Amino acid sequence: MNRIKVVLEEKGIKQTWLAEQLGKSYNMVNSYAQNRRQPSIEDLYKIAEILNISVKDLLVEHE
Repeated sequence: MNRIKVVLEEKGIKQTWLAEQLGKSYNMVNSYAQNRRQPSIEDLYKIAEILNISVKDLLVEHE
């Protein structure tokens, strides 16, 4: 499970914008956000870099 959707909502970023930045389709990013599909390790690192957060923040829910 990833926290992409939560992080996008916290930052006020749209999935369409992330899709453009990643060079992926909106449907692919939406699949990641809905946890229907998990991004590759490479894509996970790209997403973290684009969102200016650590990969850990995309994977681990903070208490």
